[in-house]
Parts: sequence; structure tokens; C-alpha cells
Amino acid sequence: MSLAIGSLQLGLIYSLIAMGIYISFRVLNTPDLTAEGSFVFGMAVMTISAVNGHPVLGILLSLLAGGLAGLVTALLQTKLRIPAILSGILTMTGLYTINLMVMQGSSNLTLLGVTTIFDLLGGRLPMDFDMAKIVISLTFVVIAIVVLVLFFKTNSGLCIRAIGDNEMMARSSSMSVDRYKILGLMISNGLIALCGGLVACDQGYADMTSGAGMLVVGLAAVIIGEAFIRRRTILAGMLSCLLGSVIYRFILALAISTRIFPAYAMKLLSAVIVTIALSIPAYQYYKENYQLKKRNRHA
Repeated sequence: MSLAIGSLQLGLIYSLIAMGIYISFRVLNTPDLTAEGSFVFGMAVMTISAVNGHPVLGILLSLLAGGLAGLVTALLQTKLRIPAILSGILTMTGLYTINLMVMQGSSNLTLLGVTTIFDLLGGRLPMDFDMAKIVISLTFVVIAIVVLVLFFKTNSGLCIRAIGDNEMMARSSSMSVDRYKILGLMISNGLIALCGGLVACDQGYADMTSGAGMLVVGLAAVIIGEAFIRRRTILAGMLSCLLGSVIYRFILALAISTRIFPAYAMKLLSAVIVTIALSIPAYQYYKENYQLKKRNRHA
């Protein structure tokens, strides 16, 4: 039971990184590899804020930190005309040093005995602390979904979506493509950094290696969710991120709970699960082709 509760809570928190990746990869149609660096950036900022007695401020600072990381990547793309993939790699590489500076030169910072956002809010809810953490995590996710859905109905949000659908058409319509691309990447990385901050609060420490593989995990959550929710509206996209993230965490927890695999095989399990998730579109493609050929034979 505790494993299921923990998986649900982690799925809720990690849905934020899936939403951030959804905005860059699906809405903006831009491959942004900044995620692993901005995730750790959010962890580092949140941990330092909590250690200094400002857990609530850490939420805002995590969002801001991620936004700044996205801003750098976007400026490299739009102003210096560096390819999108290389821009993300450059920002991620630079963030390694920035994150070490924020964490005061240490590769690991603990939150043991420090009041986090979960301690602050969870103690005020009339329920078990584990359930309170789920409620708090769900609250952050719901707020994020509501804000994003409302934002993408505004003029700026519609412009970001138009750029992702057809950038050439957006430019020919005298739309400020660079400005909205910068805004979109800032929002994307802000969500990813917020996810990192909440993960640090949940696990009780920030580590420089925590961002490894986060991009692939978030993308896998997006693809798993899209396999169940086929609609392509913003609300459907956000809900698919939430569903996919929770399903991914439950699959991982189920694989670990069988005790067939040792604890050190977790990375391998993650890689296998992510590979299966990323293979879903290919499976659907071969299935549709097979059905089409079968119909043609009987025609």
C-alpha cells in the first residue's frame, strides 16, 4: 500500500516535468535538451531556500530559475541562430557549474531536519502525512493545469501554438516568432525546475546527478499518456502528461516490488520501460499498416 501511495505521489510531481517537455516538444515543436540542467537548477534553488528558512519562496525561485534557464536556451536559438538541440546542450552544460555554485560547491545537499513545503502545508491538513503529501502534490498539478489551459487561450498562448503548428506561416503573418518562442521555452523550463524543487522536498536532498535521464522519463510519460488520450487540445495534453506520469511510476514500482531484479537494476528497468513507451507510436504504425494491407487483400 505504501508503495502505491509513494508511486502516486511521485507520478503527480513528475507530471510537471512531462508538462514542461510537452510544451517544448509538442506545442512549440522544438527539441529542447535543457531539461536535465533546469531540473537540478530547481532542486538546488529550492534546497538552498528551504535551508535558509524560506520554503514557500523556494517555489517561486524554482520557477524563476527554470525560466532563466529557458531564456538562455531561447536566446541562443533565436538571437545567435544556434540549432535548438545544440542550444539545449550548451545551456545544460553551463548549468552544471551554476548548480554547483548555488549548492555552495557541494554535489549533495540534505534537507534533513529542515522544514520543506510538504512539512509546512502537510502539518496543517487533518490527515495522514503521506496522504497530505499526495493532496499537496495534486494541488500543485491542478494549479499548473488550470493556469496553462487559461494561458494558452490568451493571445500569447495562441501565438505560441501557431508557431509550433507552422512557424513559416507565423512569420509571414508578421508575428514576433522569437518573442513567443522565448516565452514558451521559459514556461517549459519553469515547470521542469518546479518539478525538481518539489522532488528535492519529497526525497529530502538535492543531488547533482538527479537530472540524469529526466528528459527521457518526461518524454516517455508524454507518449504513454497520449496512447490513452488521443485528443490534441491543451487540456487533453496536460491530462495525458498527468496520466502517463502516474502510469510510468506504477509500472516502475511494480517491476521493483516483484523482487526479481536487484536494487541496482533500477536504471536498467527505467531504460527498458522508457524504450517500451517510446516504441508505442511504432507499434501503432505497424498495426495500422498491417490492417490496411489486410483490407487491401480482401478487397
